[in-house]
Amino acid sequence: MTTDTRLTIRQIRARAVNVPLAKPLPTSSGTITTVPLVLVDLATEEGVNGCAYVFCYTSIALQPVAYLVRGLGEMLKGDALAPAAIEHKLQRCFRLLGPQGLTGMAMAGVDMAAWDALAKAADVSLVRLLGGEPRLIPAYASYFMNGVAGAEQDAEQALAAGFKALKIKIGYPDLTTDIQAIREVRRVSGDEVVLMVDYNQCLTVPQAVTRAQALDDEGVYWIEEPTIADDFTGHAKIAREATTAIQIGENWWGPHDMAKSIAAGASDLAMPDVMKIGGVTGWMRAAALAEASGLPVSSHIFQEISAQLLAVTPTCDWLEYMDLAKPILQQPLALQDGCAVVSEQPGIGLSWDEGAVKQYLEE
Repeated sequence: MTTDTRLTIRQIRARAVNVPLAKPLPTSSGTITTVPLVLVDLATEEGVNGCAYVFCYTSIALQPVAYLVRGLGEMLKGDALAPAAIEHKLQRCFRLLGPQGLTGMAMAGVDMAAWDALAKAADVSLVRLLGGEPRLIPAYASYFMNGVAGAEQDAEQALAAGFKALKIKIGYPDLTTDIQAIREVRRVSGDEVVLMVDYNQCLTVPQAVTRAQALDDEGVYWIEEPTIADDFTGHAKIAREATTAIQIGENWWGPHDMAKSIAAGASDLAMPDVMKIGGVTGWMRAAALAEASGLPVSSHIFQEISAQLLAVTPTCDWLEYMDLAKPILQQPLALQDGCAVVSEQPGIGLSWDEGAVKQYLEE
């Protein structure tokens, strides 16, 4: 292990794994049947390695994203391991194509792996490299669209695991079922547990206004993505018409997208996704925007690195706990009293279970 953080990129490897789920995860916008991940491994000439993963949502995107990551590795071979300089180079490269979508995912994977390597070279956790301290981050258990009976089971499971907050996905064909699911969670958990709901973009703006106003008396902490994610004007209208806080952000492609959302008044809260916002580099810019605008920041999936980043986010709110990568990790994110325990391991705190990786590898 070197104590000199001046590192040079030797190779970036990408592996596509498709992790099976015990049961499908339904949402109002579609059902997730597997967890398609691209694992990014960055090696330096000095012997320090960094790793990260990106979530492709659909297995169709697995090989294209892996191919893009490998291509970025060829482009960056021999460059200094300097995330800001890497971002500048890649943004310039993709300026005409656009640094969103699959290209943005690949770029973020490289950025996260680069920061992981830098922290390992300094023999500190990412949170300490960024100037913070490991601490407990309030977490909520994130569930899917499991019907009224399933909402009861989700609430029981969350309470048994020690969570003080949970989220369910709604957006059923009728408003009555949305409310029944919410009330079933409340019946099980009581009023002390924080409850969020997520529509996964399934409503028109008028439908969203009607449903949000109907939920205003249900004690919900936030209503997430009630309409199409990039309709900032529509979300602003919903936010004006509803008393309950509107939450968006997981589909902001970089800090510039976030700035446009803030300018439109599209959301009362902020939920950047570390992959879509631009990795660690993009997250830190997003955290500064949120602080300047007074927006509480919660994370979207990627719980291991998100815990590290929320610990240095001035307006930290909630960490989304959804253990998608657990089957291929040696040590999943730890919990204590309903909070995420920020890892003290050098780097992000990721290490692959190579046996599981080999089992789920897609060539």
